[in-house]
Amino acid sequence: MASIFSRIIQGDIPAHKVAETEHFLAFLDVNPLVPGHTLAIPKKEIDYIFDLEDEHLAGLMAFSKRVAKAVQAVVPCKRIGVSVIGLEVPHAHVHLIPLQQIGDMNFGKEKLAIPSEELAALAVRISEAYQQLR
Repeated sequence: MASIFSRIIQGDIPAHKVAETEHFLAFLDVNPLVPGHTLAIPKKEIDYIFDLEDEHLAGLMAFSKRVAKAVQAVVPCKRIGVSVIGLEVPHAHVHLIPLQQIGDMNFGKEKLAIPSEELAALAVRISEAYQQLR
């Protein structure tokens, strides 16, 4: 059965996409820790990030770097935190989290409920920033 991220890639589930290439996709987390919390994923469904081929892992990290720069250009923050946990969805993914303080990366805290319209507007702004980085 396809992971929820594969279903997003296939267009079966909507997402607030911020960047996409032939091999990777980035979209806003619908239950973010902070506004701008973004997920970067390979389009190839691989459960564990360290099972990716070296070239694909390097590509995912380079893609994540560009997405992080776009998020930071739009969301006021001190920097973008990076986390790979891999337990919640069986599809490799990188969390890109705008940080003001270290507690912003506490995955045990309550997630935000941001209205879809706000997420959509934020996704457009991040996508525009991403395009300018090319």
